[in-house]
Amino acid sequence: MAGDGLSEFDAVLAIARNGSFRVAALELGLSTTALSNLIAKLERRVGVRLFNRTTRSVSLTDAGQIFVDQIRPAVRALHDAMSVARSQVETPSGTLRINAFASGAREILCPLLIRFLKRYPQVHIDLVTEGRIVDIVEAGFDLGLRSADLVPSDMIAIPVGPPRSFAVVASPGYLEANGKPRVPPDLLRHECLRIRLPNGALHRWQFQKDGEPLQIDVDGPMTLDEASLARIAVLDGVAIGYFMEADVHDDIKAGRLVRVLGEWTPPLARLSLYYPSRRNSSAAFRALIEMAREIG
Repeated sequence: MAGDGLSEFDAVLAIARNGSFRVAALELGLSTTALSNLIAKLERRVGVRLFNRTTRSVSLTDAGQIFVDQIRPAVRALHDAMSVARSQVETPSGTLRINAFASGAREILCPLLIRFLKRYPQVHIDLVTEGRIVDIVEAGFDLGLRSADLVPSDMIAIPVGPPRSFAVVASPGYLEANGKPRVPPDLLRHECLRIRLPNGALHRWQFQKDGEPLQIDVDGPMTLDEASLARIAVLDGVAIGYFMEADVHDDIKAGRLVRVLGEWTPPLARLSLYYPSRRNSSAAFRALIEMAREIG
């Protein structure tokens, strides 16, 4: 955020958005002390306190809420104006902020983002992964990445990546010792890895056949919230796991894992990069969209 003349305003909006000096400082690449000093300086300039601060929480004062409501569209317009100016530079440069969920980010990292950076080394990509769906405009992102059926209707969406599906897998050793499940209810007699969602709820494994959905509330020795940890456990024969197929594709191909119940995990909606329809785009943004269309 340095060097654009909007640092103080970006800081206020980041704190208001996150409800935390610490989280806002991480987002902005500042120390908490530097961020506090920046806000204190701004508060002295405007002559009012913008935030109520305690050891546990941060909230806007009444004056701070009015201030944020007033500056938010203006700051957005100024950033857009700077993007327009930068777009006159033919060589893509600058930072692109992308919000995605973790498994989707893994799917496009090599075929799109790393390939893009190799072609345009003056661009920096700030990729933020989280389970919840955010308003990318409000949160200051250039693009979002979600399943196509979750993209807001007022956004422009570009399909990216190959067809997607879930995959139920186990190690050859586990299946040799315990047998293969033939239909989803068989999983109730097997050791399975439970999945905790970002909101804290336990995920029921989703299946579908001939248009009929089925959910199975599995049980087993572990509950995990990260696919890379679940993969390690399944490779070690601890239990059966439920993944995005892309996360275990190489293991299935190499024979380290065996896919079961494949006829019960039909294709899912494709991934889509999306962005606001009214957007003043930089050269870097346009170049990424063009490459996404190439691989889409």
